[in-house]
Amino acid sequence: MAQSLRHGIDELSWTTRATLAVLALASGVYTYLGVRDLLDGTATLTFLGAIIYSAAVSVAIYAFWSYLIRFLPHVREGHIRIKLYGAMALGAVMIIAMSSWLNAAALAGSAALEQHLAEATESYSRSLDQAHNNALAAQSILPDIQLASDRFARLADQERNSGALTGTSGSGTVVQLLGQMSAQLTALAQQVSGDREEVATLYSQGEKHLSAMRRLVSGHGPVAPRGDAFADEAVALSGVIASMQQTSIAPAVRRAADGLERAFIAPAADGGTEDLRTRQDLVVGNVANAISEEARALARAADEILARPKAEPERFVPLSKPEAVLRYATDFLPSWAGAISIDLMPAVLVVILSIVQLSIRNTEDPEIPENRMTASDMMVALKLYERMRDQVEEDATPAYTRRTARDDDRPLPVSRDDDSVNPPPAPKTASDPVNITPLTSKTGRGDNA
Repeated sequence: MAQSLRHGIDELSWTTRATLAVLALASGVYTYLGVRDLLDGTATLTFLGAIIYSAAVSVAIYAFWSYLIRFLPHVREGHIRIKLYGAMALGAVMIIAMSSWLNAAALAGSAALEQHLAEATESYSRSLDQAHNNALAAQSILPDIQLASDRFARLADQERNSGALTGTSGSGTVVQLLGQMSAQLTALAQQVSGDREEVATLYSQGEKHLSAMRRLVSGHGPVAPRGDAFADEAVALSGVIASMQQTSIAPAVRRAADGLERAFIAPAADGGTEDLRTRQDLVVGNVANAISEEARALARAADEILARPKAEPERFVPLSKPEAVLRYATDFLPSWAGAISIDLMPAVLVVILSIVQLSIRNTEDPEIPENRMTASDMMVALKLYERMRDQVEEDATPAYTRRTARDDDRPLPVSRDDDSVNPPPAPKTASDPVNITPLTSKTGRGDNA
């Protein structure tokens, strides 16, 4: 298995290098697209700066992972491997800091900017509604003011026609006082009614600006020009909201209520008799108490309206694509995952190679029982090696060379008379070794050892 694994590593070496090069190039391209929006200056300066930075990122990523793939899988010492893994983790953090967030900006920058515009639109919409509700709350005082005005006017008519309050009909001090209070409250009611029309006009203008902002958010085309137009609409809408809050009638109602109570001056009785003047003074005092109660009621209603939190629209801040991606990172986790995976995918290759190298070392480790050899196994292996070497040398020798060597070694022929001196070679017996001895199997090594 170890040989197969080594062969696989050798065959995939070019694939590994090509993979690193492609990933580094892809990261550099997306880094260029992301960093281009961060640079200011002329078009040439921006282009050169982005190209240089992206090229540096590509080279750094390729060199970093090449070093790790070359060295880390072959390290056997545990403490050194831990240090190299620590270096890999540090390098991964640095790659994310210098490249991955820019890759995410290139992948999801436009969508992040559109989300920023959409959230700003919702914020301005809430502020406009809050200001409108505060302005309409002041309109809720109008029925109370109109009821109080009608009551004073009705009492004045009754006193004038039938003397319902003093017992003497006619236009006197009480009628004049009631008519004066009714006129003041009627004027205040008209002021509140006029404010309603102005609030409605301002709210209509704000709705138009909001509609334009929504069209810009959902529009097509480059997001940067739409962002500039959105900023103009946001400024105009902020002005509408401020005007709506300044035209609120609640402060005027509060001041009018204070005026009714504090500025009230009881008129002198003008009756012809002492009894009538006494009755007039009594009625004037009752009217003064009624006016005070009405003024306090209006003041409480105005205070409740003024106690409401004011609408404070957020100031719209344009963002670049990288800034928008960082602010709304949780909303674009798939884009972040893709951007980081481009840079850190080689880490998986490093881990795979480390596991394969560990498997190779475990397979070849002599301490493993399956890999151990006995002395008998070693002797048999040496004998087999010698026999194989002799056989290979003999097969490699030309035939005529073998014949010449046999002829040179053969003794010179002699006469038959001298056969007793130089006898012919004895014939080979079955006990003599042959040129090629069959190889013994491992199971039968005990018989030939």
